[in-house]
Amino acid sequence: MTMPPSVLLSLPLLSLNDLRVSFRTGKHGGAVQRTQAVGRCVDGQERGVSFDIPENTTVALVGESGSGKSVTAMAILNLLPDNAERLGEIRFQGRDLLSATRQELQALRGKDIACVFQDPMSSLNPVFTVGAQLCEPLMKHLGMSARQAMARAEALLAEVGLPEPRRRLGAYPHELSGGQQQRVMIAMALSCEPRLLIADEPTTALDVTIQRQIMELLASVKSRHRMSMLFISHDLGVVGEIADEVVVMRQGTVRERGPVADIFANPQDAYTRALLACRPTLSNAGSRLMVIDEHMATEGGGAQRVAPAAVAKDPNAPVILEARALTKSFWIPQGLFGRREFKAVGREGSGVSFQLRRGHTLGVVGESGSGKTTMGLALLRLHESSGGPVGGEVRFDGEDLLALSKAQLLPMRRRLQVVFQNPYASLNPRFTIGQTLVEPMAIHGIGTGLADRESRARGLLHKVGLDDSAMTRYPHEFSGGQRQRIAIARCLTLNPEVLVLDEAVSALDVSVQAQVLNLLKDLQDELGLAYVFISHDLAVVRFMADEVLVMKDGEVVEQASVAQILDAPQQDYTKRLIGAIPRGYRAAA
Repeated sequence: MTMPPSVLLSLPLLSLNDLRVSFRTGKHGGAVQRTQAVGRCVDGQERGVSFDIPENTTVALVGESGSGKSVTAMAILNLLPDNAERLGEIRFQGRDLLSATRQELQALRGKDIACVFQDPMSSLNPVFTVGAQLCEPLMKHLGMSARQAMARAEALLAEVGLPEPRRRLGAYPHELSGGQQQRVMIAMALSCEPRLLIADEPTTALDVTIQRQIMELLASVKSRHRMSMLFISHDLGVVGEIADEVVVMRQGTVRERGPVADIFANPQDAYTRALLACRPTLSNAGSRLMVIDEHMATEGGGAQRVAPAAVAKDPNAPVILEARALTKSFWIPQGLFGRREFKAVGREGSGVSFQLRRGHTLGVVGESGSGKTTMGLALLRLHESSGGPVGGEVRFDGEDLLALSKAQLLPMRRRLQVVFQNPYASLNPRFTIGQTLVEPMAIHGIGTGLADRESRARGLLHKVGLDDSAMTRYPHEFSGGQRQRIAIARCLTLNPEVLVLDEAVSALDVSVQAQVLNLLKDLQDELGLAYVFISHDLAVVRFMADEVLVMKDGEVVEQASVAQILDAPQQDYTKRLIGAIPRGYRAAA
């Protein structure tokens, strides 16, 4: 039924009333089994999610992983799997979307309601050019000719700030950086000038400067097009920058909602206060982060957990790892048989130099493409030498790792380990957790036999906060935070002395991130581990690091203690990095 314009003007753009979403998981005893993702049974009564998005307003959905944020958003356009069941009411401009046909929803998708997802590389089609993917919605929804659509696509790329927009039309997604891919996704979402943009974690994996650019871009296009936005995030620091109103979710229910200023200044729900409390901040490093359950238990009258006293760092501890003018290049094909050298680290010839002492943490920060990860992998010789030359020295226990043969390097491998960013790609899906932990011990001859190695593995699982039942389970049975704990336990099987942590907590929500950071600090205090901590999150670096390297274009532009770098930066680039941090991290909660 079409409503008169006077009624539409008085209605919110989007309204969710008692929305409940469940997933059919099979049958048991002839009865259909369901898992509730959004909505909960409270006091014997089903309660769903309800909130409104007014015209020209940004509403943020926040909460931990598994709270139901993305399922709620995807239910609006029914972008859920076939086994999903939706109940309640979803109204867009007065229209009931739950009863809309597939054809009606297809007419809405991309035209009136558009989406931007977290991972642009998995959202863009790798076999089509950027131009072809931008033209498709223009031709389908607006009836443009191919020539008109290509001209409009170029204007859209210019609008989202992509350099050389005409040249980018012929590029494939893999030829663009993560920030550029996200700009293409935003341009595609804006192509038909939608009334509502759903942005699902669009800045989570981006460094602070690109994150700042994307947030400013979203805010500017929202203002220019007078559209509304549903912004999904677990990062309250980002939400404080972009949202007008906040809806806090936990376990499929709304815990609190209101204007963003009120939520930050005076949160009413204990869970909201706990979310704010577990964020690292730039103002104080602290010895431990409060996690959600601890904070809520304390507010509920439980005894406050006393954090162990931080172990004082010995400024004269022995140097365990030293880099001297480290450089790394890659060969890039040129012409039919030629190649040219691209210097990823040490482009000006000076390279990276530092000393890491036992029990200390070196933070490495910089934008995407600054050479942070390449430098970390070059330290461990994880780049094939055939891919490009490595220069300088990496001295560990008196030996230059870059000069060792593969046979000489093998015993060193167990003493230097790495934890990668993506816990989902770090573990073999065909191995149980027990096999994952026992295998490296068997390779390096640690333990007297299988029983001894399994006993050691169980002890390490306890150390990272998991129980014995994990031994027989597979990676897909664990959450992201639990997988990252398992990846850390795998490193510890070899009794390492140095860990390179490459964005090891950037993909985790704030509560799980706090747990993993606390774990890393506890392990360092207990075992005397030294960390090379690579991150784009300066608030996390403040919490973890003793000294910081700031990298730009493969070079170190500033190097000093963490307090000096963050409180009194000397270089304009470092000041720009700090200035890009969302306001929510600038003061203690």
